[in-house]
Amino acid sequence: VSLPDLGELTIPAMKSMYDIMKVNLGGLNLWQLDGRPMSGDIGKGATMATIKFAVHLVSREDRPQGFLQLAGGANGETAKGLKRERLLETTSTAGKALISGVGFGGHARKIVGKVLWRSVESAAFSLENFPDQLLEALWESIALVGTLKSYNNQIQ
Repeated sequence: VSLPDLGELTIPAMKSMYDIMKVNLGGLNLWQLDGRPMSGDIGKGATMATIKFAVHLVSREDRPQGFLQLAGGANGETAKGLKRERLLETTSTAGKALISGVGFGGHARKIVGKVLWRSVESAAFSLENFPDQLLEALWESIALVGTLKSYNNQIQ
């Protein structure tokens, strides 16, 4: 469920949505925390807004169950902020996950797109025909996701 920061209305909105969904919910749901929904803003300020929203929700015992995923402002600085706030640690209560993931969206498209668009020469573009660019795009993706997954970027 995509969820913007509604201030004091956030928890009541979550509860209302959860009440509607729970009759058909086969497992836990995922709350996508949109610090700056669809803003296209990928600067440090955007990730700070998203992390602030996450800190607020993690501290609330009255929020409905479900995983929390950051989005809407997630970028290369997000992992640092999550680690600083100790939000990447394991859950403290069953069903009350801390941060379970990050949706990099626009930031990922921007960094991978820079590599891929260098190869576009026609409408019939197929990335498989450009293995060097495919590999470079893959490494760019690993570098971004690796900030959360602790991948060793030296494997190249």
